[in-house]
Amino acid sequence: MLLLLALGIGTLAGCGTWLLLRARTFDVILGLTLMSYAVNLFIFAMGRVKVAALPLVADGKVATLANTTDPLPQALVLTAIVISFAMTAVLLAVALRARAETASDHVDGTPEAGGETRGGPR
Repeated sequence: MLLLLALGIGTLAGCGTWLLLRARTFDVILGLTLMSYAVNLFIFAMGRVKVAALPLVADGKVATLANTTDPLPQALVLTAIVISFAMTAVLLAVALRARAETASDHVDGTPEAGGETRGGPR
């Protein structure tokens, strides 16, 4: 189970890093999204992954981490999911505005090969 989780985290982080190094804005946004997924899984894995463990204390058992799952990583991941969704929405809005202004989806704002920017030269 942990090996599969570690491979998934590594694959998401690797693909996210590769997409972050691309020159297109959509690829960069997708790479940041994959990196946030990898970080969320990493935070979740840091809370000791347990299969079939109760999130709440059962009757007659002491509330220790040996009997239940750790709720702190779950709360952190839930918060990180909301923040990454908002970050993705803002980045998409900025990328769409930059595309409308420069007529290019390159990260540095350079025009396409043979293409003109909207509004002529500056």
